[in-house]
Amino acid sequence: MLQTPRNPPPAVLSPLPLRQPADRLSDRLAQRLAGLIESGKLAPGERLPTEQQLATAHGVSRTVVREAVHQLKSRSLVSARQGSGVYVMAAPSNLPLAFDPSVLDSVEAVVHVVEVRRVLEGEIAALAAERATRAQVAAIRRALKAIDAAVAQGSDGVAEDLAFHRAIGEASGNPQFGLLLGFLEQYLREGMRITRGNEARRLDFMQEVQLEHRAIVDAIAARDPDAARASALRHIGRGRQRLVEGGVLTPAPAPRSPARARPAVRADRQSKRIKENTR
Repeated sequence: MLQTPRNPPPAVLSPLPLRQPADRLSDRLAQRLAGLIESGKLAPGERLPTEQQLATAHGVSRTVVREAVHQLKSRSLVSARQGSGVYVMAAPSNLPLAFDPSVLDSVEAVVHVVEVRRVLEGEIAALAAERATRAQVAAIRRALKAIDAAVAQGSDGVAEDLAFHRAIGEASGNPQFGLLLGFLEQYLREGMRITRGNEARRLDFMQEVQLEHRAIVDAIAARDPDAARASALRHIGRGRQRLVEGGVLTPAPAPRSPARARPAVRADRQSKRIKENTR
């Protein structure tokens, strides 16, 4: 039977730098553990240290550890065994989906990932409206309340916002959507931190976001897939527009109107018409 190593590798024990946002710490921890797995320092079949051991070793909270492990699961690097722990998985025969890390280098690049989310969220919300159970609708409502509670306590609400959309994904009845959203979260988190930070600066923005979230939930609860899809797409689209209104993003240039014909060309065409009429 596999045992948790009593003395984990030094790389596992070195603490992460403090004074980092919780979401950023989870990204860094996930990246570090992924590096240990990919380098072979944590071998396939080996059990990860417990949640408490990882939290203590890296000087972070158990919430940060859970979020980091969630990222590893979404990348098929680890899997959980009921009552046993989390184990390193064998390298997949096919390469996992991955985005270029440079997508986090600028606000505009992050918005590109948000556009990918926009394509998914509309259909996920529509499917949730068709398939969600009463328990899942209740879970979505609780996730929505958790966002408001987090903001009221002074948090940015990013983790709760992601959990809200994850709950909608689970209610879609298609587990692949949950896996895909779990993968995208590592890229969406920075975009959501930017959007929520922008929205927190204006009361009207915050109220607008609350109404958009409630419209999505109400449409799902009402079993109205068209309204759920439209509400989700409106929410993502308005999020981008709020970045423009808040001065974070530069407005997209207006499409250029077709150039008018040059005077010389018009004169030449007129001359041809006159000649044809005098023949």
